[in-house]
Amino acid sequence: MLPYLILLSIASSLLNASEQTVGVRGTILCGSQPLAEAELKLWDVDIGPDPDDLMATSRPDAGGRFQLWGTEDEYTNIDPVLKIYHNCANKWPCKRVVKLAIPDVYIAQGEKVEKWYNVGTLNLETKFAYEGRDCL
Repeated sequence: MLPYLILLSIASSLLNASEQTVGVRGTILCGSQPLAEAELKLWDVDIGPDPDDLMATSRPDAGGRFQLWGTEDEYTNIDPVLKIYHNCANKWPCKRVVKLAIPDVYIAQGEKVEKWYNVGTLNLETKFAYEGRDCL
């Protein structure tokens, strides 16, 4: 009987995915100049066999300002990460990629952003500790 109840519990949790939304905004610079050529991607980073989910893409405006949000259906809490792909202070052919994890308190249930995560003004000349490269 116990294995049946465990199986039933797992099956019911799989049917109860919830829609979750997160929003992020800020301004990006390269030195003292706005960086409008950057590409911004909002991801839900998953662990295990479930691939990461692209929730939104955008580019900053001419002033370097951006605002993007995304929604994803998940069985557990989403793990949102903003990735900024850019060539600021870049000597290599591949783009630099800055990854910013968004705290859980900014995740809303449903399809509306309830609380925006504001990254403030980022100068992408900075060498970030968890920076990568994207050659594709």
